[in-house]
This record gives sequence, structure tokens and C-alpha cells, in this order.
Amino acid sequence: MRVMVFVKAAELGDAKAPTPEELEAFAAMDRFTEELVTAGVFVAAAGLKTGAEAKRITFDGTELAIVDGPFAESKEVVAGFSIWQVRDMNEALAWVKRAPLTADSIMEILPFYEAEDLAAFVTPEELATPRSGERGKLGVA
Repeated sequence: MRVMVFVKAAELGDAKAPTPEELEAFAAMDRFTEELVTAGVFVAAAGLKTGAEAKRITFDGTELAIVDGPFAESKEVVAGFSIWQVRDMNEALAWVKRAPLTADSIMEILPFYEAEDLAAFVTPEELATPRSGERGKLGVA
């Protein structure tokens, strides 16, 4: 089972030098990530920029609106994510319980749809066929 783990920040950080506590929190997360790698659970991870480079897109059914970041009205912002390969949700929860969380930490675990989840919507042949060239069909370079 693949899961995506979102790490949320209760408030937007500013572009100041990190405090010793923040540096230790980053070091602790690096150590935790190494544990995930060693256990064969880690697939990928990245931190996300939440400032002026961010965009929020909304669609009300007729119009698309694009809002430039940062999003001051946000109560919680996705600050990063990781993808894990685990046996089940219980294993994912066990790993999260070991994560070096700080005060007001928020994490969410969302499972990916896997091929068997889509069986009612797509044939086995469609699932087995590589989807090369799809980017061009969507108008994405």
C-alpha cells in the first residue's frame, strides 16, 4: 500500500534565519527519514514553498480564479509531503507515531488509489497498457 503523508504548518514561516530549535527539528526529521529509508518504507519526499511563488486555483463551475501566494488567510498550509510503501494503514500510523513532531504539528495520511481500486472503472487491459504520450493530449508540454 502506498500512502502520501502530508506535513502541515499551522502558520506561514518567514524568510528569517532558523532558530536552534528549528535546526534541531530539521535534523530530527532527517534522522527519521533515514530510518524510513533503511526500513524500505521511504519512496519520496519534498518540502514545499508556501510564499509568493505559490498559486491557489479555484473553479466555481464557470470561472477559473488564480490567486497569488502567500495565503495569509490559511489556518494550515501543506509544508511538505512524503510517499511511503507500507503493508497497511496500521504500519503507516506506527511510523507517524515515531516521527519527530513539534508543538502544533499536523500530519495527514492519505492512501493512493491502486490498480485494484480502479477495477470497476477500467479494464485489466487498460491498466496494463503504458500511458506514454498522455501529456501531449492534455496540452501539457
